[in-house]
Amino acid sequence: MYSFLFYLILEIFGWLFLVLSFSVIVIYLILMVLSALEMRDYLRKNRFADYGDIITSPIAPGVSILAPAYNEGQNIVQNAQSLLSLHYGRFEVIVINDGSKDDTLEKLIQSFELEKTNYAYNPEIETKPVRGVYKSQNMSYRRLTVIDKENGGKADALNTGINIASLEILACIDVDCILSSESITRMVRPFMEETNRKVIAVGGVIGIANNCDVQDGTVTKYRIPESQLGKFQVIEYFRAFLMGRMAWSRINGLMLISGAFGFFKKDLVREVGGYFPKTVGEDMELIVRMRRYMEEQQIPYKVGFVPDPLCWTEVPESEEILSRQRNRWMRGTIETLQLHQALKLNPKYGLMGMISYPFWSVFEKSAPILESLGMLYTLILLIVGDFSAVYFFSLLVMMYLLSLLVSSFSVLYEQIAFNHYKDKKDLKKLIWMILTEPFLIHPKVVFWGLQGHFDFIKGKGGWGSMIRTGFKKAEDKKNISPQSAT
Repeated sequence: MYSFLFYLILEIFGWLFLVLSFSVIVIYLILMVLSALEMRDYLRKNRFADYGDIITSPIAPGVSILAPAYNEGQNIVQNAQSLLSLHYGRFEVIVINDGSKDDTLEKLIQSFELEKTNYAYNPEIETKPVRGVYKSQNMSYRRLTVIDKENGGKADALNTGINIASLEILACIDVDCILSSESITRMVRPFMEETNRKVIAVGGVIGIANNCDVQDGTVTKYRIPESQLGKFQVIEYFRAFLMGRMAWSRINGLMLISGAFGFFKKDLVREVGGYFPKTVGEDMELIVRMRRYMEEQQIPYKVGFVPDPLCWTEVPESEEILSRQRNRWMRGTIETLQLHQALKLNPKYGLMGMISYPFWSVFEKSAPILESLGMLYTLILLIVGDFSAVYFFSLLVMMYLLSLLVSSFSVLYEQIAFNHYKDKKDLKKLIWMILTEPFLIHPKVVFWGLQGHFDFIKGKGGWGSMIRTGFKKAEDKKNISPQSAT
């Protein structure tokens, strides 16, 4: 009897994994087609676009750039200057010093001639106490506002900026990112184009600046990172942004805008209560909450996406730091999905409830668990002698070829649309990474995802330390020796 049940369970699991594997293949092929169609339409629409008209347009929305800063004294002045030099007609820069323990605030005060004002801070969204609001008497820095507050984390710092922001669009960024001079004009365009639907948020592509040349806050020479983990993340970011988010944008199913670079309608953000400080996935949670509100109010809306690489950041190139990041991403995903379980397969929430939420639940949150169970299932079959080598390797080859196909097309999209990596050596490195990633990197990503699940169950919170080396290394690349660079 027990033997019969055991083999019945194995049979059921076998069919489940077979169905799941074919579902992955079909879904990703659909995403590839959707992303290709969206990229084609975007390039056609922007072929003759004149973004200079947006800068001078009287109907262009004003943009409040919110940049939380914690212990950023080393680069805060250059970063603030870079933000102030963006090309746009009506914008303000709000730097929120989130209780830094270094000289971040002092450097800002000294460099921009700041003075503490008698600003009446009446928070619409509850935050940690504000210690002071600083402005400059120098008209060259009239766009800059600096807030000094007690430490409360990134979400709390952003909420403080939201309370003070005076313009219609919120641009929430990481202060250490590099923004293209045209970033605001390109990101506000979707807000101005839609007439039948309200655009509630717009996401953009995050580029990887590791090993690139950076001069005066601008990426001047694009190179592939030297480390294996760096190359992997280039491929991964292409897949995530140019493949995944382009496809979801096509059907208005986006549930995530990167916290490093996202634009939001201020009135709606305030209406839903701002960022939720008790999750490490505050960027995803806010978008889901905004979409949920619009669905419940039955207001036509859209979450837009701009595929131009307008924001560049430094990614971790050590396993220790990258594992912390992926752990946090997984915990943030789980927290968001649990907070909004009412969406699950609920037709009241339309496409988000019936397609987007289930996809994230199965293929994002549960993927590490399902892959691990698949390996355990294979091991059990080997032990009991019910293992079919032909079946196993056929399925393995199919999944490997799917990985190659998706990654290759992601690189192809970048080359056709933007062609930043012009050196053939860089392309060869990317192709080699595409071939080896499923064996060398992917198992580690699965393990880090499992750790995220375990840490969530244990109640672990916080971001963890995310140490950066900074962009100066890239700027001075030609002037320093390899030894001193490390």
